[in-house]
Amino acid sequence: MAFSLRSSGVVWLMGFVAIAVATTSGGTVSGAPVEETKPAPAAQAAAAGEAAAARAAVPAASVTSAAPPTKVEDVVEVLHGVTVHDPYRWLENGDAPEVRAWVEAQNAHTRAVLDARQGREQVRARLTELLSIGTITAPSVRRGHYFFTRREGHQNQPVLYVRDGLKGKDRVLVDPNELSPDGTAALDWWYPSEDGGLLAYGVSTSGDEKSTLRVIEVATGKARPDVIPHTRYASLAWLPDGSGFYYTRYPTPGEVPPGQENYNSHVFLHRLGSDWKGDPKIFGEGRKPEDMIGVGLSPDGRWLVAQANEGWGRADLYIKDVKTASAGFTPVAQGIDALFSGEVVGDTLYLLTNWQAPRFRLFAVDVRHPERERWKQLIPETDAVLNQVALVRGKIVALYTKDASSRVAVHGADGRKIRDIALPALGTVTGISGRHDEDEAFFDFSSYATPPAIYRYDAKTGVSGVWERVKANLDLSSLEVRQVFYPSKDGTRVSMFLVHRKGLKLDGTNATVLYGYGGFNVGITPDFSRATVLWLERGGVYAEANLRGGSEYGEEWHRGGMLGKKQNVFDDYIAAAGWLTDNGYTTPERLAIYGGSNGGLLVGAALTQRPELYRAVVCAVPLLDMVRYQNYQIARLWIAEYGSAENAEQFGWLYAYSPYHHVTQGTAYPAVLLTAAESDSRVDPMHARKMTAALQAATGSGRPILLRLETKAGHGVGKPLTKQIDEATDIWSFLLWQLGM
Repeated sequence: MAFSLRSSGVVWLMGFVAIAVATTSGGTVSGAPVEETKPAPAAQAAAAGEAAAARAAVPAASVTSAAPPTKVEDVVEVLHGVTVHDPYRWLENGDAPEVRAWVEAQNAHTRAVLDARQGREQVRARLTELLSIGTITAPSVRRGHYFFTRREGHQNQPVLYVRDGLKGKDRVLVDPNELSPDGTAALDWWYPSEDGGLLAYGVSTSGDEKSTLRVIEVATGKARPDVIPHTRYASLAWLPDGSGFYYTRYPTPGEVPPGQENYNSHVFLHRLGSDWKGDPKIFGEGRKPEDMIGVGLSPDGRWLVAQANEGWGRADLYIKDVKTASAGFTPVAQGIDALFSGEVVGDTLYLLTNWQAPRFRLFAVDVRHPERERWKQLIPETDAVLNQVALVRGKIVALYTKDASSRVAVHGADGRKIRDIALPALGTVTGISGRHDEDEAFFDFSSYATPPAIYRYDAKTGVSGVWERVKANLDLSSLEVRQVFYPSKDGTRVSMFLVHRKGLKLDGTNATVLYGYGGFNVGITPDFSRATVLWLERGGVYAEANLRGGSEYGEEWHRGGMLGKKQNVFDDYIAAAGWLTDNGYTTPERLAIYGGSNGGLLVGAALTQRPELYRAVVCAVPLLDMVRYQNYQIARLWIAEYGSAENAEQFGWLYAYSPYHHVTQGTAYPAVLLTAAESDSRVDPMHARKMTAALQAATGSGRPILLRLETKAGHGVGKPLTKQIDEATDIWSFLLWQLGM
């Protein structure tokens, strides 16, 4: 049993890790974090001269064919007293024949430009090798059954396995590769029953994440007749006897006004074999449609826990005694501007919260007397962020983040710290799997130069070691990983990781990619990226900045980059680019920036605010029109993070940085590759379409502005390996070309 900010099925709906910079890493670490200083004046002068020579050596990389023409139909509105121009609103309707024709022309143009790049096939061949390095997840244990996913070789999708016994033989339970010939069917989520005899899982197609729930018998692999649609991002809790489960479901299109099926999640109770349409509604009635609902159940089946998140900064938590017919939900935390999550064992609710503790602490709450004055603190707030706890046979295994890197510690049942679990390097643990009635816990680990491995902790002996690791024929011993700190515009101290070959010369000539995200309480920590290995092998520098808006330094760090303070995120990122050039790592002519989703907004803002700082930009599945973003897909869920242009004050924040509205005619913009996908149910591809048109019409640099809009693909989750290889080949060929490598 483990819980965190993401527990009870509450999904990080804007969390994005680009395929090309996606998880896992490790390697040689040069020591503790250090404060970096600028080179001495003589070194700066020498670096400036060599940098100038490097800039002269980089080819012009102008467009080899003209971009397709785009008509202008300016829509002018006065919003809250401000005149707003929208010359490409006609591109919002992706189903319109003229928009489809425009997209086909743009894709053809992009293919003509990128397919002509010298060395492209060598890039594809190496990326095929790298992206074929497998994946594995930490197992969930149920009465001696170990459930986990693994992808090997050229499989498009990870396969769900069960292992009977710690060292038993693996059996395939769900293989999504068999569900679609093009590999676009994906396993979205899965929940084994308490005894491991049954398993509920969700599958979606074409990357749309619109899951359909199914149930399978673990022993036989036989499918049960229960099939429930509209269960994307499902949270699910099995009844102890396996006769049914509580689960979250969105409404059918006919149950709510048009467009509202993207919201209004509720908790239902399903009995196996019954018609899901008659499932009783248990929780969620009367709440805001945008609330994200999660559900949990105590192992004895008595206490139901319901969590309702309003955005990524606050949550309400309730408990219900299901053995008492008349009992309703009792609020444990309600109307408090903080996050709460928890699970019940026996008569104790273990409550993780950042209430009056921005880096989180853990309480024990008597479920019969959940009044706040009776909460007992088990683990106090420290200088590290407490992300998650797992209850394992009388112990608490805790996952922390310290200086944007993971730490794992073991505490006693009373909260007293017993020991730290040593990790191989500065790196990332994404989660801990464990149960109160088991003797073991599992967690994953990776870092920039360390491919993923799954570790097992034995609560009886206190010993931890590798349970399984991904097979990777890589020698990454030549890599160096550093963490540096730099001042942002307002003086805030921001950390950044740098990865490159040992012995790098700080002469300003190094081709560098700077990645960032900065939002939704999502931390950017040292993780293994298969595709980034290509960049590092070719001598490039890879940098990741830990921007405000993320979770790296607790809730204050998150709130320092949301709503009216969102500009801080862009300032942090722009300062990172400046630090890299000031300290001799690179120059604007050899610097690229890269981000996706909320990170696409990040690079879009950096692009329009300081275009002279970068040679190239990769802007993936982005938000870019922040005046109209809330009208599309599930974007009203993000109002708590960004604000809404429907509100006068919030419109002021959004319009001030909205990238689409700050494209300026005649500006020498960097080369830009924008990517989007037709089946994206999170961020509408209209953002990328409109921004492409605006940049192509405005740029005065002669550098390419390219759109890559993919079919049968979504925001990134569940993307098959074949499509990952295609996309990574385009992205890294573009970057290698533009940075003169």
